[in-house]
Amino acid sequence: MTEDLSTDWTVDELMITSLASNLENGDQACNGMASFIPVAAFQLARMTHAPDLVWLAGAVGLEALPKRIPASTLEAPLWGDSIMYIEQFSTFWDIALNGRWLKTFCVGAAQLDRFGNGNNSVIGDDYHAPKVRLPGTAGLGDMGSIGKKLIYWNPNHNPRSLVEKVDFISCAGWLGGGSQREDMGLVGGPELVITNLCVLDFEPVSKHMRIKTIHPGVTAEDIQDSTGFELLMEETGVPETAVPTVEQVRLIREVIDPDGMRFREFGR
Repeated sequence: MTEDLSTDWTVDELMITSLASNLENGDQACNGMASFIPVAAFQLARMTHAPDLVWLAGAVGLEALPKRIPASTLEAPLWGDSIMYIEQFSTFWDIALNGRWLKTFCVGAAQLDRFGNGNNSVIGDDYHAPKVRLPGTAGLGDMGSIGKKLIYWNPNHNPRSLVEKVDFISCAGWLGGGSQREDMGLVGGPELVITNLCVLDFEPVSKHMRIKTIHPGVTAEDIQDSTGFELLMEETGVPETAVPTVEQVRLIREVIDPDGMRFREFGR
């Protein structure tokens, strides 16, 4: 039986369900700071198709069971009911570096280029005298280099956030494209970019970003005009992003995030 599709979904819910659909049962994931959309996606996946998704909330709380998304995704209210606590600055990295755990990491970046390199450090040519000093890597440098599956999310798809070349590589993507990441001995890497306009992936050979699906009401021209470099697109066309179901929307609004913390991603 096909589930009823929502007719009143909003773009935040579309991003959450798109991210959740790419989390597998038995996958292992963690979140960083200001990760409201990923946190909602982790919980949605666990409540629907991936009940055995292992979630390390805020890199501290294993199998967290928050009653709702709190005002911070990197503080105790998120993991208060976890089955186990992990020391963030030591034990967490033992787990992250062993190659067997925490397979998936969701990455937010102020700048993202065509090869999935992310910048959260500085804007400007001079690192020591930048135009803008950003929050910093907060572990992105590690997560981009130790074999993780990376999923970027960006609620504000525009030419300033998707740029020709990042000003500083805080998180290694496919570097210069092609086999360069592999040649440097790095495994893993970025697989998806989920934005408020579309879902993007990377062409397997060139590792150049391409349009995978287009959100309803958006055109390929809208996406290209909002991107600071040329995106690839299959000649046979691009499908529309699957919209949330009625039940998914209910879970997001009534159970997972009734206080609307996810809207902070959109400046609301």
